[in-house]
Amino acid sequence: MVENLITKGEFTYKEGGEGKPMILLHGLMGTASMFDDVFTYFSSNGYKVFVPELPIYSLPLLKTNVKHFSLFIKKFIAHNNLDSVVLIGNSLGGHIALYLAKHHPELIDSLVLTGSSGLYENAMGDSYPKRGDREYLRQKTESVFYDPKHATPEMLDNLYDIVNDRGSVLRILSLAKSAIRHNMAKDLPEINIPTCLVWGRQDSVTPPEVAVDFDRLMPNSELFWIEKCGHSPMKEHPETFNEIVHTWFKKNNI
Repeated sequence: MVENLITKGEFTYKEGGEGKPMILLHGLMGTASMFDDVFTYFSSNGYKVFVPELPIYSLPLLKTNVKHFSLFIKKFIAHNNLDSVVLIGNSLGGHIALYLAKHHPELIDSLVLTGSSGLYENAMGDSYPKRGDREYLRQKTESVFYDPKHATPEMLDNLYDIVNDRGSVLRILSLAKSAIRHNMAKDLPEINIPTCLVWGRQDSVTPPEVAVDFDRLMPNSELFWIEKCGHSPMKEHPETFNEIVHTWFKKNNI
């Protein structure tokens, strides 16, 4: 798990390493710990890596949307005096990265999107469990992965607490609606930032055809597949994910 978190003002995050700045953005039902292996690898390989906790359950309801989350990351970049940042985003984290890339491309050196929302309108709403018993929630959690062993008891406990808290559920619904509202299909052709797309071949949340559409619409992208992999490649196949991304970085002098 990501430990030794720093809290400064409104930001809670982990940082490590030295070199080019990199920010890892988790998804709506994920946590910073989903990127543990990515953090460890790149903070030891020439990058200064930041893993902020997104304030999914603490922002006012009216600000719980893709736009305000991208502004939160913009402020986080300023808070740490960063420039030319690499953004790696999974699911909602990818959507936030794309929105920031659209409105503030000057801040971003490159993008890595994995199982990103932002294009497939049904993805977010379909993937967030509603209230139910633990067995139902266990099945929903396991369905995110190709191998259900990655759906840990800790994840299930966290999800159970979330879906049984009214305020948390309202925020999830607000973000899901926001993601549909901020569909990026018309914006992607204008985002010329170098982009690495890493997708699980068995992703049932943002299926393979979504990755193909991202690659088709983005003018400066390259798509890579990971077999026997679901919605969170960096968690399910971290070594393969890190190898793909680092090789792409070297190829593009990132």
